[in-house]
Amino acid sequence: MSENITIITDDSFDAEVIQSTIPVLVDFWAEWCGPCKMIAPTVEIVAKEFAGKIKVTKLNVDENNKIATSYNIRGIPTLMFFKNGKIVASKTGALTKTQLVDFINANLQ
Repeated sequence: MSENITIITDDSFDAEVIQSTIPVLVDFWAEWCGPCKMIAPTVEIVAKEFAGKIKVTKLNVDENNKIATSYNIRGIPTLMFFKNGKIVASKTGALTKTQLVDFINANLQ
């Protein structure tokens, strides 16, 4: 895992995401999820490219179902973009690098 990605849990979600002073991308994923594994390298590349502008985090929904349930995660991978502790955008399913970069840039404004 990249040093540019923060692994979060039910317990650390509030501190890492809600209280973050910079925008946060949360990747809701699971070990058994094929599309999650497909986009993992893309998420790592984007985390490096956007280092300092956004925080990229990953939350394993099997190990942290409290947060996944509270945000009504029904399909994975789900990517949620948070600014000032609030969800500003969400995408479900595997994205290409271009789609992921566009998603981030559209919500950084």
